[in-house]
Amino acid sequence: MKKLMLSGLIALLSTQPVLALDLVETYEKALSYDSGIAAARASFEAQDANINVVRSNLLPQVSAFGDASYTDSDSDFRDVDYTTLSYGLQLSQPLFRADAWFNYESSKFETESAQAEYNLAQQQLILDAATAYFNVLRANDTLTTARATEAAIQRQYEQAQERYEVGLIAITEVYEARASYDDAKTQRIVAEQELDIARERLARLTGEYPEQLENLEQDFPLLRPEPMDPTAWEQIALEQNWQIQSTLFELNASEATLRSAKSQRLPTLDLNASYGQSEINGLDQPGTAVAAQRAGDGTTTEAVISLSLNVPIYLGGGIQAGVRRQRSLVDVAEETLRTVRRDVRVNTRSLFLTVNTNIESVSALEQTIVSRRSALDATRAGYDVGTRNIVEVLDAERNYYIALSNYANARYDYVINTLSLKQSAGTLSPQDLIALNQWLSLAAPGIEALANEDETIEDPVTTPDQ
Repeated sequence: MKKLMLSGLIALLSTQPVLALDLVETYEKALSYDSGIAAARASFEAQDANINVVRSNLLPQVSAFGDASYTDSDSDFRDVDYTTLSYGLQLSQPLFRADAWFNYESSKFETESAQAEYNLAQQQLILDAATAYFNVLRANDTLTTARATEAAIQRQYEQAQERYEVGLIAITEVYEARASYDDAKTQRIVAEQELDIARERLARLTGEYPEQLENLEQDFPLLRPEPMDPTAWEQIALEQNWQIQSTLFELNASEATLRSAKSQRLPTLDLNASYGQSEINGLDQPGTAVAAQRAGDGTTTEAVISLSLNVPIYLGGGIQAGVRRQRSLVDVAEETLRTVRRDVRVNTRSLFLTVNTNIESVSALEQTIVSRRSALDATRAGYDVGTRNIVEVLDAERNYYIALSNYANARYDYVINTLSLKQSAGTLSPQDLIALNQWLSLAAPGIEALANEDETIEDPVTTPDQ
């Protein structure tokens, strides 16, 4: 067991909450509440349905028809009136329509792109939920240190007043303490506002305002990215990043649309078939020419099969203009894909380096806390015997609490940047939150005011067990 206990890094939450959330619960609530993921899902479903819409242009078209008319004819030779009723079925089957086939290919690629966008939105929600969650913890720690700083400097201010009243110090030291106290109060007010804002941003994802969030355990391990090679992470990202996949499918769709535009020059061939009947009623006058042509019951049955060939020759230059336009859109898609790949490559390598830097920072800041507390105790002791002034004490107070805050922020930065690295590589999944959630607890240590003002802090360098 380590003898060293970092003063100020003790249990942050000591009372039972009315409502508490862990990280997985936060993500589950965001999954069902967030409108962004709902819109991404609906967009994918709409594009998926569009495949059937476009494919219908390649499939048979069957329709029923009907026509009813009344004729009243008066002349010197005859006076007739009759009704005509026609009805039947029509079938049309495209035999060769290259543009419809390429449009169908394009719709499939667009659906693949929408699926990739939906996957990206799911990963983004994982990252957004985790970021909002830890930003609330970050803001709460900042407020805690701000309050502790204010309380500590207030004590120094009150002691300065007492010392001035008995003639031990000059009035200028009281002014210095008062100025520092006012500044600390301002920082505390700002920190309260930042916490409220962080809670609002979390509620925007989950629809709830939890009173408490589970925090990271003190022994939470900071692991190096695996593999420990930025080039390997870059290669994984180029192959699996969902933004790259979506842009690539968009390029494929644009190329298919270009082939469809070019195919407008090609002929089309359709098979048409119809079957119907016509009935004429009212022509019962004997001897009329029409009556002589009628069948026995006045009904005519007709079945027709035909082929329709259409060869475009000149359509006002629209085909050529459409090809030029679509070729330019293909160029846009190619350049967009090139840009996305470059951005992902740089972002992935940067996040890899940042995560490793976060690990080094946490280790260094842990030692900084011990050093700052030792410096604070020494400065306070020097002030008591008159070898240090109030400004030095106030600076030591602020530096100690800044070190506490920086340490907590570095751990939160490590968590968020690790998740961001996995998202950039395309490997982020809810399982990462589940694994992270195992290191969260309501009893986990966070930043708190000094447990005991006169607590002795041992230097880890000189502690035998270290």
